Amino acid sequence: MAEFLSPKGHPAVKIVKRVALGLVIAFAVFYLVTRPEDAANAVQGILGAVWGAGVAVVDFFAALVGG
Repeated sequence: MAEFLSPKGHPAVKIVKRVALGLVIAFAVFYLVTRPEDAANAVQGILGAVWGAGVAVVDFFAALVGG
């Protein structure tokens, strides 16, 4: 009965996840092909944000250890 109530293993959920992933990939490819400069700027922005977050975490732990 518990398996029936859990939607995680339901085949429809797997199909929806695959379709959603396919749509995201299709949109990314479409965006890359139609607006390559904007796509490059978006990637640079994302990487900059990730880099900044990593630096902030390192600074936090450095301050925590250094006191």
